[in-house]
Amino acid sequence: MKHFLRAALLASACLAAPAGAQTVSLASAAPQSASIAAVVNGQVITSQDVYNRARLLAISTGMNPTPDVITRLSPQVTKQLIDQTLEQQEIAKRNVTVSDDDVAQAVAHIEQGNNMPAGGLRQRLAAVGVPFSTLLAQIRTQLGWQQVLHQVLGPGLQPTPGDMNAEKAALKATIGSTQYHLAEIFIPVTGPDDEVTARNFTNTVIAQLRAGAPFPVIAAQFSQDQTALSGGDLGYVQLSQLDAPVAATVSEMPVGAISNPIRVPGGYEVVQLLDKHEVGNQPQTVLNIRQAYAPYPTPITSGQVGPAQAAVINQLVAKSHQVQSCDDMTALNATYGNVRPADPGPVNLATVTPPAFQTLLGDLPIGKVSEPLVSRDGVSVVMVCSRQQQAEALPSDEDIGNMIIQQRVQMESQQLLDDLRHRSVIVQD
Repeated sequence: MKHFLRAALLASACLAAPAGAQTVSLASAAPQSASIAAVVNGQVITSQDVYNRARLLAISTGMNPTPDVITRLSPQVTKQLIDQTLEQQEIAKRNVTVSDDDVAQAVAHIEQGNNMPAGGLRQRLAAVGVPFSTLLAQIRTQLGWQQVLHQVLGPGLQPTPGDMNAEKAALKATIGSTQYHLAEIFIPVTGPDDEVTARNFTNTVIAQLRAGAPFPVIAAQFSQDQTALSGGDLGYVQLSQLDAPVAATVSEMPVGAISNPIRVPGGYEVVQLLDKHEVGNQPQTVLNIRQAYAPYPTPITSGQVGPAQAAVINQLVAKSHQVQSCDDMTALNATYGNVRPADPGPVNLATVTPPAFQTLLGDLPIGKVSEPLVSRDGVSVVMVCSRQQQAEALPSDEDIGNMIIQQRVQMESQQLLDDLRHRSVIVQD
């Protein structure tokens, strides 16, 4: 779970939590010189924590971290730290642990989604003075929070056959309509007093996005939504799946545009329209591919390829130079024990993620071996055996099930966080 560096743990932090929620002014509890920004169930968030986080936000979005900028960002940053502290406390209460490998895999996913090499995210943040450890801590909290939500939902998380049939019927009804590929950033509003600061914060984020700050990196750090782990990527959705204000905005947006702040239940939404297409009225490209996958003796950690992993990569590349056909690729995969199937089945190009891999498969000539695709646990090469244009079909059962699960997790996340706020003692300056 995420640990904030504390300047001090003061006696006033050790407050007993009553049955009901309390939010009071800190001015009466400690002098301003105590440098306490908030206390959450006895856990201190210092003014230095807020300053460091506000500076991180300013630098990562291209702003000059002047005192005025830090002051403007601090109210929203404080609220974010309070919510994340509540999440950390619930993660600890439920004895949830997140491994370093899980964090590394999430980093690799963000890098792949932004067409970065392994270690590229660390280098990008270092170039603008942002500590990589801060992003790792945020990701660890997000992963732990997901595990908490899965615990809370329990068996009810998995869709029943009836759920699947209902979702399929709803998807069939959308044939002929438009799907929108969206990325989102969600900034929560926890009460009336938070409205202005949340909107100002959202406007600041939008200004920097429109000035060129990368949407996925900003979403991964500052969005308070489960999609933050995938850089804010919502995938393709129907207008009916969105809050009404978001749907109204998206329907008028050109591809590539970033929205103004959109007020939705619970907070503000910022969306970027990445693409759109009509359902069922366009042929889809279906690929027949073969892959050879070579596992590493030990996984990549911290985004750094070591000698053991490099040896496996170099060996696979050398062997792939001898591959002339899809049958050869199948045979090559067998030499590595068929850890992953050589033939993954028909692949709908439009559903391939991350975008960089989709582009690779779309551009790769038939019968040519790809460049090595490096992941945390192993390396692979692929070959496109054929491409066919087919009438658009419904998503696979696996994709439909994942859609239902994501909807349930998101709803539970908001409800549980609201409940934690109501049951907590939050003392704020």
